[in-house]
Amino acid sequence: MKGVLLAGGKGTRLRPITHTGPKQLVPVANKPVIQYAIEDLKDAGITDIGVILGNKGREAIQDYLGDGTDFGVDITYIVQGDPLGLAHAVGCAREFVDGDDFVVYLGDNMLKQGISALVESFEHGQYDAGIALQSVAEPEQFGVADVDANGDVTRLVEKPDDPPSDLALIGVYVFSPVVFDAIERLEPSWRGEYEITEAIGTLLDDGCAIDSLVIEGWWKDTGKPADVLEANRLVLDDRRDETPAIDSESDAETTGYLDVHDTATIEAGAVVRGPVSIGADTTIEAGAYVGPYTSIGPNSTLRNVHLENSVIVGDSSIATDGKIVDSLIGRGTSIGSADGLLPEGRRLVVGENSNLDL
Repeated sequence: MKGVLLAGGKGTRLRPITHTGPKQLVPVANKPVIQYAIEDLKDAGITDIGVILGNKGREAIQDYLGDGTDFGVDITYIVQGDPLGLAHAVGCAREFVDGDDFVVYLGDNMLKQGISALVESFEHGQYDAGIALQSVAEPEQFGVADVDANGDVTRLVEKPDDPPSDLALIGVYVFSPVVFDAIERLEPSWRGEYEITEAIGTLLDDGCAIDSLVIEGWWKDTGKPADVLEANRLVLDDRRDETPAIDSESDAETTGYLDVHDTATIEAGAVVRGPVSIGADTTIEAGAYVGPYTSIGPNSTLRNVHLENSVIVGDSSIATDGKIVDSLIGRGTSIGSADGLLPEGRRLVVGENSNLDL
């Protein structure tokens, strides 16, 4: 079985972070989101992986992943070009798949459970497709599956007003090669895209058997800043009971799970409360407080700041007496103090019915 990892898309919901890099390389607990997908594929025994690239960010993804050797897999790059929908992206992998069954994994998704159970369920049955599902609170916002008592899919509905179930498609699929014929018969949707749910619906119309597996544990689509912060919290929370990665040798106050790179420094007078991840060549200086569920990328310096429940991508300097919480801070950011920069009090002439915030 092969893997097809979708890494195209423009990342519009993550702007301005994605103005300077692809969304699949945004770090969660100091590891790019796409790397979690590769590790899930490898854990399921899938090491031959095709990575579908769009027009944006392809060089950065290739530079990071290389040929896959560093991750114990073999990577082939496939250029989709303009994003014309998930089904179009999958169709671009036909030559790479070369008649094998394959897993499709959206490169900005993260699963606590991994995909091994989904792959095993597909392989143990006579199926042409398998889909990962999860129970959600608002199924009308998702593609929704109706399944029978055996877990076989009977129909799919995209963002229904009256959902037949609360089981949403979460972006991981297993297919036999027959899906490519279904994709070729698709017409663009109202969005102008070729929809993967319609391709699966075509398989159902053709009488193909579609397996499903309800994923336990958390799942996150990291398409928005709040989702990245939540994924970071979930990953770090899963680690909080592990043995701390560092025992501070200085007078810094450190508690909880700390994943600190060997080249990072926590100076005396700093306070770090885990779970926290600190990248290479990063310094937490005296007077800084780093609170739980925070990840600080490499080559960064923190001074005086109170920081918690945040992600700093890296290469940043933060030196302010202020408090920063619930924040996603892009690469190469410099945040200083406004002390001494604020103007002296000024005389104002204000007209009637004015509304000012000073």
